[in-house]
Amino acid sequence: MVTAVRHLGPNWYAAVMGTAAVATAGAALPGPRVPGLRTVCAAVWALSLLLLLALLAARALHWTHHRDQARAHLLDPAVAPFYGCLSMALLAVGGGALTVGRDWIGDDAALALDVVLFTAGTATGLAAAVAVPYLMAVRHRTMAAQATPVWLLPLVAPMVAAAVGPLLVPHLPPGQARATLLLGCVAMFGLSLLATLLMLPLVFARLITGGGPLPLALTPSLFLVLGPLGQSTTAVGAFADAAPGALPAPHGEALGVLAVLYGVPVMGFALLWLGLAGAHVVRARRHGMGFAMTWWAFTFPVGTCVTGAAALARHTGLFVYDGLAVGLYGLLVAAWAVAAVHTARGLFSGALLAAPRTATVAPRPVTVRTTSGAVR
Repeated sequence: MVTAVRHLGPNWYAAVMGTAAVATAGAALPGPRVPGLRTVCAAVWALSLLLLLALLAARALHWTHHRDQARAHLLDPAVAPFYGCLSMALLAVGGGALTVGRDWIGDDAALALDVVLFTAGTATGLAAAVAVPYLMAVRHRTMAAQATPVWLLPLVAPMVAAAVGPLLVPHLPPGQARATLLLGCVAMFGLSLLATLLMLPLVFARLITGGGPLPLALTPSLFLVLGPLGQSTTAVGAFADAAPGALPAPHGEALGVLAVLYGVPVMGFALLWLGLAGAHVVRARRHGMGFAMTWWAFTFPVGTCVTGAAALARHTGLFVYDGLAVGLYGLLVAAWAVAAVHTARGLFSGALLAAPRTATVAPRPVTVRTTSGAVR
């Protein structure tokens, strides 16, 4: 077991995030209740909790017995951003405890679990949002041409905290406690949003001017851009839901307006990006893209768009958002099933826990430039 976890990176927390998203997004769907759906969502949430506990134990073994590899992960610009996934996994499972997990473990246990996971996830997410960009600046020495959507991961973690934090607001005493938590979530929304707006242009510029599309294995990571878009829309909807019991009337009403005026255009951009990312994935599959753990990028980010559309359905009353939420949830469930089956197969075969293969270095082609400037 100790040897098996040597190459177990923080990217594995994405499987927890995606599984929890299936549960929470299913519980958030607008419209008539589908018989048995909530029970299935509770079971999926329980699975996400078990996966989280197993991964926390495995990662503890990794840090205890393979410190050299753990340090190498932190110093690897391709791996370090995935430390944001630890925070998001804690927050996703914690938020799911209050939305669907309480059906199985009871209200008191669900509240206690969410308090613990929200506190740990928020602290971890804020630390990752500072530490990972710092490492990228002073140790990784990355260039703009290397930008990928993976760079967004540590910056999105505080947005997830902002989206699930309002669930705890009604459980606090009225007055200062409720207002502090809610406005603290608004602050995390702001810091994550502004940091994302700084990073996203680098990703888009690399995609358009970086000499071609992303490598095949990284192509699914384009779906990660949906994360801050859907999660921020979910967050403003949650602010509006929690505001009446936490803030005075003018501020609470303003958050209700923000939920619509912010959420509608951002969801529109999310659908644009979904089409762009989907086209890139279709192209990559035609060029031989095989399964990798990056396929989990098809799950959690889409799940945030489901909850974002559901929030817009609540605050606008428009049936189009009901349909959008249901359609995106179908996509989420299909993506989760495919990723889960391939991951289980890779675990049983040992392929996913094996050491990365060293790429064969091909001889560089020789070019000759003539006096006219032509290349032969």
